[in-house]
This record gives sequence, structure tokens and C-alpha cells, in this order.
Amino acid sequence: MRTILKNGESALRARGLRLTGPRKVILEVLRGTESHPTAEWVHRMVRRRLSRVSLGTVYRNLRLLVAEGLAAEIPGPHARFDANLAAHHHFTCLRCGCILDVDGPLAEPHAAALRGRVAARTGLAITHHRIEFFGRCPRCRSSRSRRAPARRAP
Repeated sequence: MRTILKNGESALRARGLRLTGPRKVILEVLRGTESHPTAEWVHRMVRRRLSRVSLGTVYRNLRLLVAEGLAAEIPGPHARFDANLAAHHHFTCLRCGCILDVDGPLAEPHAAALRGRVAARTGLAITHHRIEFFGRCPRCRSSRSRRAPARRAP
């Protein structure tokens, strides 16, 4: 964790930004989970350590971390955030709403070929792509309940 924070602090300083108390805790919380939390979840976790931090502060700092390349935002009806910046894709469970990482090497060879074919057929200059998988996670697949639980953000 120290190395991650040191890298985060170095990256922020290189961009002329400080590692403030709230920013440090937000970065720790985000990098301390493998889930893909919402700003509200991050806010709840941060408030355990810094009780006076507002949701607005958390939102502003998450957006700053994304803008500075220290975190990624996963688009959707409720923005989620990801500290895993390695090449990977996401799987979203349509039943419980959980988001799981799918390692890039599993899909990347096919994605690169697809990018090439799309570029060749359309003349587009493709700079990057996003692959998302949807379905039911192992927990929901094994559940006997037929009624879908409410989607909740970690």
C-alpha cells in the first residue's frame, strides 16, 4: 500500500497537485478494494476515517484522480471507479449488478483483430476500445432464488 500511495503522491506532485488528507484516504480506499465502487460507497468508507468529508469532496477528488490517470471511471447508470489501470475488461451481472474484472489477455487478441477489421472497412482511426460482458455471475447462477435482488453498489 505504501508503494501505491508513494506512486500516487509522485504522480500528483508531477502534475502540480498535492496529496491532501482526503485525497490520500480516497486513493487508499479505491486501491484497497477489488470491487468497482460508486462514489457513495467510497464516501462511506472515507467517512470512517475522516468523518467530516463531504460527498462533493469525494466526487471532485475521484474525478481528479480519473483526469490525472490514477483511476478509471466505468460508465453506466451509476458511475463506478476502478484503481486497476492494467489492460482489462469488465463483466456486469445483470441480476445483482456486480462488476468483475476480465483480464485483458483473454479478450485482447480478438479485440485487436476486430479493431483492425473495423478500421480497414470504415477508414476510422481507432485509438482504443472498451469491451463489456454481461450476464449472470457465478453467485447468481447458483442461487435458487428466481427473484432478482435489487442491484446494489459495493
